[in-house]
Amino acid sequence: MQKTRSKELAEEYLRLGGKRLAKIDDNIVKIRHWDYDTPEAEAFWQKHIEPLDDKRRVEVETHLPTINDR
Repeated sequence: MQKTRSKELAEEYLRLGGKRLAKIDDNIVKIRHWDYDTPEAEAFWQKHIEPLDDKRRVEVETHLPTINDR
């Protein structure tokens, strides 16, 4: 099975030590960020995920662990 680009971005962010969590409620996706990312994960987020348009960024965010997973 082939991975989507959004899934690949989310996995790489997490592999680098990303700590952001998704909050999905009534199909509205928001990010929670209580713990600090590693410098590598933060740089990756800023370079590859933050610049995406809203729709594409939400696609990435839905592949992150959710606050319910904590």
